[in-house]
Parts: sequence; C-alpha cells; structure tokens
Amino acid sequence: MTAPKPKLRSSLITEGLDRTPHRAFLRAVGMSDEDFGKPMVGIVSQHGENTPCSMSLGPQADAARLGVAAGQGVAVPFTTISVSDGVSMNHRGMRMSLVSRELIADSIEAVVRAHCYDALVGFAGCDKTLPGVMMAMVRLNCPSVFVYGGAMLPGRWRDQDVTILSAYEGVGAVLNGTLTEQELEELGHACAPTLGSCPGQFTANTMAMVAETLGLAMPGSAMLPAAYSQRLALARQAGRRATELVLQGGPLPRDLVTRKSLENAAAAVAATGGSTNAGLHLPAIAHEAGIRFTLDDVAEVFARTPLIANLQPGGKYLAIDLHRVGGVGVVLKALLDGGHLHGDALALSGRTLAEELAGAGAPDGDVVHSSQEALLAGGGVVVL
Repeated sequence: MTAPKPKLRSSLITEGLDRTPHRAFLRAVGMSDEDFGKPMVGIVSQHGENTPCSMSLGPQADAARLGVAAGQGVAVPFTTISVSDGVSMNHRGMRMSLVSRELIADSIEAVVRAHCYDALVGFAGCDKTLPGVMMAMVRLNCPSVFVYGGAMLPGRWRDQDVTILSAYEGVGAVLNGTLTEQELEELGHACAPTLGSCPGQFTANTMAMVAETLGLAMPGSAMLPAAYSQRLALARQAGRRATELVLQGGPLPRDLVTRKSLENAAAAVAATGGSTNAGLHLPAIAHEAGIRFTLDDVAEVFARTPLIANLQPGGKYLAIDLHRVGGVGVVLKALLDGGHLHGDALALSGRTLAEELAGAGAPDGDVVHSSQEALLAGGGVVVL
C-alpha cells in the first residue's frame, strides 16, 4: 500500500474555482495543467556581476531545475541581492554588508510565502549571502537544500600559488617597503583568476562548512571549487533532494538546526580557524529556529575544540586542498572520533551525523590532523 501524497502548500494557488486566474498566470510562465499538483520548488540565487562569488551561481541554479524535474517537481527560479564584502569594504559602503544579510532573508521569505512554494533550493556564494539564505530556510521551515557556489581557484605568480589574501598582504608589504607598487600591480592581476569566493577559510568557506555541518547542505559540497563542472551535478542532486523532501515530509530545517547541531557547527569553525563572522551568523541562524545560542555559547565551543585543519588565513592551505583530501567530512570525522561533536545530530539524508560520517576518510596529517595530533589544543578562533 503506497503512502498518501502529502497536501502541498502550493495547492493554495492551484486548486479551486477561484484559483482560475492563478492557474492562468502560471500557464503564462510556462507551466502546464499536468504541473498543477506537483511540488513547486523555488530556486533562489544572487546571480549577478557585482562579485565573482555570485557570478558562478546562475549556471548552478539552472542545473538544479533538471533535478527538480527528475524528482517530479516544478522548478521556479528567482533571484535576490548580494553585496560584495571585497568591493564594499574599507569605505562607507561596508555599512551595507551585514544589512544585506537581513534583506536577503526577508526577500526570500516574501517570495516563498507569497507564492506558496513547497520547497526551496538556495544558492549562495558571498559572505552575507550564505547566512541570509540559511536564515530564510530556517525561518520558513519548508523542505530546503542549501548549495554553496564554491571557492575560487588560486592564481600563480613567481612560481607560487597566490590568492586575494596575497593582495591584501601585498598592500602591507608595499607600505613597509618589501614590495614595490609595480610588483603589487602584477600580483593583483594574478591572484583572482576564476569565478568563486575567496579560497581560504574566510566567511564564505566557513559558512559553507557550517551549512554542511548543520545538515542543510549535501555532504561533500562545501569545498568543491566553483570552477569544477561537478558542481552542476551537485546542483541537480540538490534539486531532486529538495523535491524528495516534500514527498517524504522532511527532515525540515528546524529538525536539522538544533542546539547540538549548532554546537557542531561552532566546533567546525574552531577546528578550521574559520571566520570571526561565524560569531554573528550562528546566533542569527539559531534565532530563526527559536533557539537562544549567543556569542558566549559560541565562545565555549571554540575554547574546547582543537584546531586540526591547517587552512589560510591562519594556516597554509586552501579550500581546494581540503577538497582533495576528502573535504568537510574528514574534518568532522576527526572531531567526532575525538569526542568533539554530537554524533546524534540529524543530517539532510535523515540519518544521524555519525552514520553520515561512517565512510569519511582519515586525516592526511598535513591539511587535516587528528584530534590527538592537533595544531592547537583550543580552537583557531577565540572570543575575547
């Protein structure tokens, strides 16, 4: 005996005599009569040309449509804003950065509630876009899958890998006389060669790791570079999974974002020397789930978690290096084995985190260390 189909939220706009005009509008955007009654899945991104972080999102979001269709759903793409921390910093435009997080969350909520979408696939690539999308998912508590757009590949200058961090440090080198302005200009032309977010463990990669740890994102998705065509396959998987979550009834974002999973996410930040912005974003995501998780709570987790990943800016390696040795799963498994994670937290698959990590690889000893051979006994981020 097959289980009855769940009542769709989108039936509010597709069923009934007085919804005749609604159906007419939907036909005008390309839907057919056979689409009515299928899960409507919103696909949101911040695709635009104001930052390389967001320029990679359009093709990925488009690929998610194929996954939704494969899951017998109807994809409805839409976009929202992004503010580039890279371009807006160091002048009064930086005041708009954190504000944009709230605008993103609010705008996604407005679209999904207004159009009664049954599920959401959310793409993000820049510092405040990641928490903004996650906040909206938790606030809406509809079946959701988060997808990070991926990090930039490093450039090459004078026989060494260089990144945008090299340019920031290069400015200081010019000011202290160890680099010329001409050399800095050459470096600036070489350090950001592809689309994607900053490739070190800055806010974008940190929050991508948070999304994967919370269970809002597909396992193995966070450290996959933006330029890799595997991201299109990942996007299709995300679209299909979001549609499946509707038909299965979950797990929903508030099943995933719990006190335990938030502590796990804070541990992942500490273990990788992640962004201080996590201290702002984790409590904000928690708030959307009705959970009080303050900076003091974040600080406690940071203090008890060892630093085990050697990632820039505090360390040596980049997101692509972590991807090559097994990605976020290797970090989380090492933390779990060391007793630093709650293994009974829920994953997007519906399994526990411990079950999800059962097949994760062992630390390579260079990019990622075991908890017993940690780089520091405490986390790579400290709340003073």
